[in-house]
Amino acid sequence: MTATLKLTQIGNSVGVILPKEILARLKLEKGDTLFLSDSANGLVLTPYDPALDEQLALGREFMREYRDTFHQLAK
Repeated sequence: MTATLKLTQIGNSVGVILPKEILARLKLEKGDTLFLSDSANGLVLTPYDPALDEQLALGREFMREYRDTFHQLAK
């Protein structure tokens, strides 16, 4: 999906109005947070916190490393 968005004055700031279709596709509502990050293809706007993804990956790695220990503790 490609959309052209226009910058608009919102109070003393400048913002982008997201069409209803994009909000529905991203499962966003008024007041939700979006995250802007760099990627190889430019900027990415997402409702998912990239820092959380990194923390989850580190947690999975830790659990994989200590899998036997967790298995013993679960008994």
